[in-house]
Amino acid sequence: MKYGPVPSVFLPTLAAITLLAAPLAHAQLGPGGPPAVGVVKAVLQPITQTNQFVGRIEATNRVALVARVTAFLQERLFIEGSEVKQGDLLYRLERGPFEADVQQKVGAVAQLQATLQNAQITLNRAQALLNTPAGQRSTVDDARAAELSQEAQLMQAQANLRASTINLDYTEIRAPITGKIGRTAVTIGNVVTPSSGTLATIVSQDPMYVTFPVSTRTAFELRDRYAGKGFAAVQIKVQLPTGKLYPQVGKLDFVNNTIDANTDTILLRGVIANPLLPGAKADDPGSRDLTDGEFVDVLLQGVDPVEVLTIPRAAVLSDQQGNYVYIVDGDNKAQQRRVQLGQSTPTTASIVSGLQAGENVILEGIQRARPGQPVSPGPASPPPGATAGKT
Repeated sequence: MKYGPVPSVFLPTLAAITLLAAPLAHAQLGPGGPPAVGVVKAVLQPITQTNQFVGRIEATNRVALVARVTAFLQERLFIEGSEVKQGDLLYRLERGPFEADVQQKVGAVAQLQATLQNAQITLNRAQALLNTPAGQRSTVDDARAAELSQEAQLMQAQANLRASTINLDYTEIRAPITGKIGRTAVTIGNVVTPSSGTLATIVSQDPMYVTFPVSTRTAFELRDRYAGKGFAAVQIKVQLPTGKLYPQVGKLDFVNNTIDANTDTILLRGVIANPLLPGAKADDPGSRDLTDGEFVDVLLQGVDPVEVLTIPRAAVLSDQQGNYVYIVDGDNKAQQRRVQLGQSTPTTASIVSGLQAGENVILEGIQRARPGQPVSPGPASPPPGATAGKT
């Protein structure tokens, strides 16, 4: 099919369309500049390494008070929930029967002492007559045997007296440790026996233990991190259930010798002070921050800061293969780097492997970076309130 010449009426219109399309075609086909990105340098800086665990407060000493003899409970001499001192009299049992028993045993001892004394006199007399016509060896032997028998009976009586004295002492139940005493389980007038169970419990108050399980993997990491430094390399801080950081600092003092087969954890223990709160009295409720059995968050911190490679946390991306960042190489091209993170915070990431100090990491404009593609790097904007460093 042949077409005729274009009518002259359309020529101006075609010319205008051509002129308008020319700049657009040039913008679409012409090469554009590399995307601008903001970069920061990976730098070494000292940080305090911290591991967080769930722990429990435990008293360093705990005593369950029990009756050692059978008797009526005559007096209770403490206030439930108060703090008692070592040696304080807490319970008094009926003493009369035990005092009578002691007196009886004292009389038995005195009687046997007199009998033994008479046996010794008889033996001495027989020995004196042995070298005379009136003396006989058999008489001496009988007197010696009688003396030994009386000595044995006296020793037995003295032991019985000692046992009775001990039982009399058991009618006074005293505090074996200093601490806070709980509620009494038996009231005045009841008969208590050694099988009656716990009368009351005393738990020490200052210092306290804090125990916390650590996974086996974390335990090995801690061992490698503080190798050769011992317990002195770390310190313990406690976060209370209210979220408040407890002001006292504790120290690690024990690592269990067995791994729990059910949880694959090993138990660590620290000791931390638990003084009275300012202005509080020992018997006041809640006079100390830490209570036996309380759950807390345990912060295990290194004493000496260590230098680690750090970058802003916002520069780290993640996918199914793990964490990665984009860096700018010497040719101003973006390159993807797989990194392994260490202990990090919401604002700072520590890098265990994958980066070198001084490398430029893309922080701003990450979405415009493509591996192997050129970029136009510049210093990233400092965070609000921060002073930009030198580049």
